[in-house]
Amino acid sequence: MRLEKLQDYLRQRGWEYQYMEEDGCGSLEWEYRGMMYHVWEFSKDGAESNVRNAGKMEDYTGDYEAKIQKVIEEWK
Repeated sequence: MRLEKLQDYLRQRGWEYQYMEEDGCGSLEWEYRGMMYHVWEFSKDGAESNVRNAGKMEDYTGDYEAKIQKVIEEWK
């Protein structure tokens, strides 16, 4: 199982999500306030997500789960 920190965070918030894994990379999809959000791992060291801007994908590297979670925590 991948993206465990983000899955835990989404569960804590009570948000339903879908998790899939292929070729050792995880992906998450969920809806928040009518918008669909995604996190797709592209390797063990990175992922892309649209959490900062629902219409635009952005790459995250390093501790990408923590970086993505920090953006989500800033949502009002």
